[in-house]
Amino acid sequence: MATSPIIAFGQQPCGFFPRRFLVAKIFTARRLQQELGGEIVFFYHDADHDPRETQTQIRFPGEAEARVLNFKFVNKTQRKYSPLASKRIPADWAENMARQLGPVLDAKTLAWFRAVKADNVADFCLDMYRAMGMLEGVRVVRSSDPEVRKAACAIDDCFVDVPYEGETVRARLAEDGLKLHRGGNAWLDLPPCDYRPEQISPARGTRLRWMQSVLNCTHYIAGAGEQAYLNTAEAPGITFVARDEIDRSHEAYLEYPI
Repeated sequence: MATSPIIAFGQQPCGFFPRRFLVAKIFTARRLQQELGGEIVFFYHDADHDPRETQTQIRFPGEAEARVLNFKFVNKTQRKYSPLASKRIPADWAENMARQLGPVLDAKTLAWFRAVKADNVADFCLDMYRAMGMLEGVRVVRSSDPEVRKAACAIDDCFVDVPYEGETVRARLAEDGLKLHRGGNAWLDLPPCDYRPEQISPARGTRLRWMQSVLNCTHYIAGAGEQAYLNTAEAPGITFVARDEIDRSHEAYLEYPI
């Protein structure tokens, strides 16, 4: 029996306005859907914890280089160690950022930005992407979702969400226990604890297999960076497609609707 295509692409929250390379993945997925039919699925890797993922590069009038903007976080522990879905935003951040964005955004886009009321960075990005039309007709599967984690295959190379200093942090599972990366060669050992599948998220080397155990996609759109490290042998049933080219790929995409 023929299987209806499932066209997937994956990405962390990549700015409060999406980076152009993410939009290129969506354009590629829509093109494939027009050719093949089927469903588009966005694997939203909001279990990641690196605050640099949400950096947003925007070109302001009269400036040769893009400014690098980002969220603020309620404390240092969240900024450094919490999953993106658990990094909370200070209450005054959005309005302060809206005033800063005034010279570069039109009135409609600025109103959309001000209308987003999410209190964590993953939800904020997702709500903004929806407002821009990026996710119309797209099913979103989140790596932070406990139900997704329970349904996924078992992996040893992974991270575990555990409590630390009153916050949820994403700890690396090593042979000798759970650790937080302080930087360089420095690690902080965490006390031993029990954990369940709904606390586990994949490392880069196991992300494809973990994701595919849930999505069962037929096609996967890979960016330039992904093509360098994806172990395609782990997913022989997937047809891998390079995303379409786009200029200034790491800058924010501000046009709408996407």
